[in-house]
Amino acid sequence: MKIEVFPDADTVAREAAAIVAMDARAAIAERGRFVMAASGGRTPWLMLRALSDEDLPWKNVHVVQVDERIAPDGDDDRNLTHLRESLLGQAELRPEQIHAMPVEASDLTLAAAKYSAALRQLAGSPPVLDLVHLGLGPDGHTASLVPGDSVLGVEDADVALTGDYKGRRRMTLTYPIINRSRRVLWLVTGNDKAEMVGRLYAGDTSIPAGRIERDRALVLADRAAAGKINSSLKAEGA
Repeated sequence: MKIEVFPDADTVAREAAAIVAMDARAAIAERGRFVMAASGGRTPWLMLRALSDEDLPWKNVHVVQVDERIAPDGDDDRNLTHLRESLLGQAELRPEQIHAMPVEASDLTLAAAKYSAALRQLAGSPPVLDLVHLGLGPDGHTASLVPGDSVLGVEDADVALTGDYKGRRRMTLTYPIINRSRRVLWLVTGNDKAEMVGRLYAGDTSIPAGRIERDRALVLADRAAAGKINSSLKAEGA
């Protein structure tokens, strides 16, 4: 795992957009398309707005969701609402190139299976995503892989449902598909994340985030989030 530290969240977002754009160009040149999975959060929306300014062959870009709350279409709690606001009308991306998790379905178990099938159509069988963007919660969760939830034990599905977490059930990518991805790009900002960044960097598998594969992982953090590891990074010359 590599960690890069920047002064603030805005810089983290801009650097992340440049990395996503670089990976997109390489993937499209090699395989004809780029499939990325996006999480929610303020810094990620800034990243996506910065990404929309990049000169990319947008017709070959597909955006899927890392996770989504079970909530109505257009609800402010929905990651999709902000994902569309950040990209549609900004980048030359058609609405159908953003692949929404079907959280409004009456049968959510079937909906999760259908989203898994859609990912196979986009990214092969089993699906290998080009890039998965993740955040990190103060409780150590990432995606909607939350402490104590049975979703942490799912090994036979790429998409699964959680129990209630902060008032909502969620649909989420699981460890198997995240850990198959070609790159995991973490964006972590704010001093409330500092303890968990330290534990993630140390390889603490007792937190959900610590079970994500490290060999293709890059963490972009602001100084506040990296506060507990700055001294060790300097010692290592990172």
